[in-house]
Parts: sequence; C-alpha cells; structure tokens
Amino acid sequence: MISNNKIMLLNVQIYSEKGILDKGFLRIENGRIKDFGPMENMSAESGYKEISVPSTHKVIPGFIDIHVHGVSGADTMDASVDALDTMASSLLKEGITSFLATTITQDSETIEKALLNAGIYISQRQSPGKAEIIGIHLEGPFINRKKAGAQPVEHITDPNIEIFQKWETLSGNSIKLVTLAPELPGGMEMIRYLKKKGIIASIGHSAASYGQVATAIKAGASHITHLYNGMTGLHHREPGVAGAALLIDEVKAEIIVDGLHVSPKMVKLAYRQKGKHGLVLITDAMRAKCLPESCYKFGGQDVTVKDGKALLNDGTLAGSLLPMDQAVRNMMAYTNCSLEEAILMASENPARQLNIFHRKGSIGIGKDADLVILDKNNQVYMTICKGHIV
Repeated sequence: MISNNKIMLLNVQIYSEKGILDKGFLRIENGRIKDFGPMENMSAESGYKEISVPSTHKVIPGFIDIHVHGVSGADTMDASVDALDTMASSLLKEGITSFLATTITQDSETIEKALLNAGIYISQRQSPGKAEIIGIHLEGPFINRKKAGAQPVEHITDPNIEIFQKWETLSGNSIKLVTLAPELPGGMEMIRYLKKKGIIASIGHSAASYGQVATAIKAGASHITHLYNGMTGLHHREPGVAGAALLIDEVKAEIIVDGLHVSPKMVKLAYRQKGKHGLVLITDAMRAKCLPESCYKFGGQDVTVKDGKALLNDGTLAGSLLPMDQAVRNMMAYTNCSLEEAILMASENPARQLNIFHRKGSIGIGKDADLVILDKNNQVYMTICKGHIV
C-alpha cells in the first residue's frame, strides 16, 4: 500500500460525474478528491506524488457492492475481525472500494454474533488501505421457504419487528438493507418500520404476486434482491416479483451478471426495461471466490465449487464467484451498454440507494478518493481507496 496525503494523477481519461475527460489531471489530498480537469488547466502545486499511467487507461469511481457474503475464505457469518479484514482487503483487487457485509439465514445466536462483530468493526476497526464497510445487508431470515434458494430452510422465520429492533441495537444501527418476503405475516409492517428508520426494504426470496409487490412498494419497499433469482418469475398471467421489478420504476433491482445466475438474454431484457438508472450490479459472492475448486461452507451448508459454479449438494446455486470488474465487463458484453453506463450500475446507483452519493459513487470534488484505474481491456490496473494506493 502506498500512502500519501497528496497524490496527482496525470494524463488520464477521467470518468467524472461531469462527463469524460480524455486527457486530464486529478488531485487527491487527505483522502478526498481536491480537484480535476483538463491537463491544460492544471496549475503547478508542490508536494504531490505524481502518477502517470498509459494513455489507454481510464480512472473511474470505485465499485460499491451492496450484496457480498465473502471472499478468499472469509465470510461475514464467521463473526471475526480477521474475516472482515480479509474481505476488506481482497475485494480491492476487483475494484470494490466499499461494500455491505451480507449475512445469511441462520439461528438467532449466529446472526447476532455476526451483527455484533460487524457493527463493532464498522465503528471501531476500519483502517486505511482497506475497502470501507458502509453497513450490513441482512439477507434473511425473514424470507419465504418456497423461495429459499441457498438459504437454510430450518432457520427461516416470519418478519418480526421486535427481533429486528434487538438486532439493530446489536449492530450499532449498522443495518442498511434488509431482504424480506412482503407476503409473509408481518411483512408489510416490517417494510413500514424500515421505511420509517431510513433502512432499505428489499423484496427477495419471495413468492409474492405482482399485486403484493405493488402494495409493498407503496408501503416503502424500494429495492429488489438479485433480480430473477429467489422469486416468482415472469408468467403471462401473473408477472410475479420479477415482472413487478421490471415494470415498477420506483424500485431499483440488483442483478448478478455472471452468465450463470441470469441468462445474458434476461440481463439484456432487464437493462432494456429498467435502464441504466434502475439496475445495481452485485456479486453475491461467497467465501470460495479467489480460491481453488474444492468444498466450502456457506450458511452451514456444504458447497462444491467446480467449473466456475458454487453448488449445494442438490445442485442449487450457492452465491457466486463473480469479481465486480468482470460483472462490469459482462454487462457491457450482454447489453452493449457503455462503460459509463455500467459505472452507474456498479457505483452511482448503489451509492444513491444508500444515501451516500454526497461522498461516494462518482468522481466529484470533495468526495472520497475511491478510484479504480482500468486498463485498455477494462481490467483493474490500480485501486485507490480514500487516497491510499492499494
């Protein structure tokens, strides 16, 4: 890790919130973007560490993964500082500069340990040169058994505000997003509670009808967890959760663009319907990402990793092995969208959902210096996290 209070990027293509600069400079000071602009407008200032990269490279905002369970052998549910340290270090390699540590359905005691650990880490253990954990994504246990996917069925329970309030406190109020099934008893009440608290209510692992989803959105739901996966699919007489996600503009939809969880054609359909502002790229990665083919644990279950897939014993997909930079390249390949549009889906849209766009999600003056330099093939060349070259 290279640390310097003052860093200057020179002669780079910059994908800023004001547009694309073909040959620009960007100054970083004390972890924030001080200024940027065309090279001809650059004024000389001393004390900066100057960095030049090939003219084919470009600077983009760091990626924000709001749905990631683990990587490099670590998982949020390990409930340890080492596990979160590993995640915060490893995710930088794929350009992720901030993320939501994501849980999975388990018994209450196990969930509570993970929430307590993550809450303490977020408030006390974050350190320079690592991706920032900007909160917790509580995925389960308030989901529908019929759409459990890789979530352990034996620990699924109906939405319960009293239990959630206890978990809020344990986490130090770090829970920012909750995946739940609105059709369950207590589901709508939970959504109204989350809306009141400023927490994203996301519909997922749900057997809801179109009408139930529409009612949930009126109650305050604003997000869809991994579109198409773990939900009622499109049918010509009942659009289901997937149809509602595609048709109702008020919700943003996560999508796993690894070519396995969702067909490239269905990714293209989602992009055509939701547009560049309606989708959020996620990895939904589990601990086996970046590790060799073998057997691993996910939610207390055995997962076999082979041929690029992570599968339970019954063949159910158990999270992904997808790097975020690959998701960006896949999105461009499947939909013919531009890099600029893919950046919206990987950086700006999640930042806006989490109400942190004032400091993350785009290249703007005064924002955190969370940046990724991509090479000519859009592979990660360098990651800068709050001004630290990592």
